[in-house]
Amino acid sequence: MLLALSLWGVAAVPVSAQIATEQPSGTITVSDNAAQDAAIARRIRDILGELDGYDDISVTVTSGIVTLRGITPDAATTTRLDELVSRVEGVVAIENEVAETTDVAERLSPLVDRLRERIATVVSYLPLLAIAIAAFCAVVMLGFAIARRQQPWTRMAPNAFIADIYRQILRLVTVITALVVALDILGATALLSTILGAAGIAGLAIGFAVKDTVENFIASVLLSIRQPFKPNDTIEIDGDTGNVIRMTARATILLSFDGNHIRIPNSTVFKSRIINYTRNDERRLTFDIGVAPDADLASAQQVALVALQELPFVLAEPAPNAWLSGIGDSTVTLSLAAWIKQSETSLVMAQSEAIRHSLTALTEAGIDMPEPTYRLRGMTAAAPAASSEPATTAPPARAKPIPGHGTGAEAEASLKSMVNEEREALADADLLNREGANQE
Repeated sequence: MLLALSLWGVAAVPVSAQIATEQPSGTITVSDNAAQDAAIARRIRDILGELDGYDDISVTVTSGIVTLRGITPDAATTTRLDELVSRVEGVVAIENEVAETTDVAERLSPLVDRLRERIATVVSYLPLLAIAIAAFCAVVMLGFAIARRQQPWTRMAPNAFIADIYRQILRLVTVITALVVALDILGATALLSTILGAAGIAGLAIGFAVKDTVENFIASVLLSIRQPFKPNDTIEIDGDTGNVIRMTARATILLSFDGNHIRIPNSTVFKSRIINYTRNDERRLTFDIGVAPDADLASAQQVALVALQELPFVLAEPAPNAWLSGIGDSTVTLSLAAWIKQSETSLVMAQSEAIRHSLTALTEAGIDMPEPTYRLRGMTAAAPAASSEPATTAPPARAKPIPGHGTGAEAEASLKSMVNEEREALADADLLNREGANQE
């Protein structure tokens, strides 16, 4: 009897109850749509109740379709609502009929709350911020104090320009170091990479924009280190010749032999061929003299060489020289060369005196100068008519010039005086060493 009652009780248990008991623990399956929709709605309301901005949202669920109505403070909150509801199990579709509120107080309330939170955060960080600022200032002041000292920068650098570059580099490194220390104290070192990245991109853009200026500045630095010439040197750069006045951070300034200022950008100076006529005090002068082809060429060569050796400003070592360098239709070119000391003798005046003295010596030795020769064809030669005029006498012998007369370097000395006056007027704006150029 008891066994029959037990079997009857088991059979009377609903199938849904059997299914519910067979489900794993912690999972509840609702048998009908109404109960399932109610469970979904309750779950969604619980989730929205824990979040800000969803207090005025009503939830209706029918056959798994969720209908949302109400207002939210902003569009971002409305968009986020779809994402939250879609994660609930059993949701088939979402009809979002939520609108943004137009109430000014409600729209500004979240902003005011966020502002208060940020102010509270800033206030809490004020002591730490004060320590970070103090550390930043201490590191910067220490670095700038070292940069202001004369030593060791003047000893390390060849001139004041390079020493100032060393100081600027130290100041930049000091500021970056101080910034790293301050951000590390605040726990925001990740911000440093962003700042440096932005600075690098900005520096690259600026570098392309001012490429010529950067190139000129780098050339100024390299020329300042190498010192290829010194003040008052006579140099030739890119076809321009003159005495060096100064070299600034932008250009090299020359004083031409005509008294004109020549300003050459340092980038051009660095890339050009530089001829320094002053580095070696001994300089060679050369000139050509034409003699007749039927003259005694060996004798003419020897006479001209002896004439050069007689000049007092011509150096014995290196010795002067004379050679035949060419032949033309009615002339033979005799080339002469001699060495002088530029600090004592003017090149142009010495060359002028050497030409005059050589021509006098050749004339006295009976060496004829060439004359143009023309041959006329198709004409009958007529007998020369007798002339009643007396024969002309031979011209008197030329007076021998005084060797060395007017060949001093007074003009070069005057040019150097002009350069020195201009250098003294702007002594601080010069990158050249006064003691001389470095050996390259």
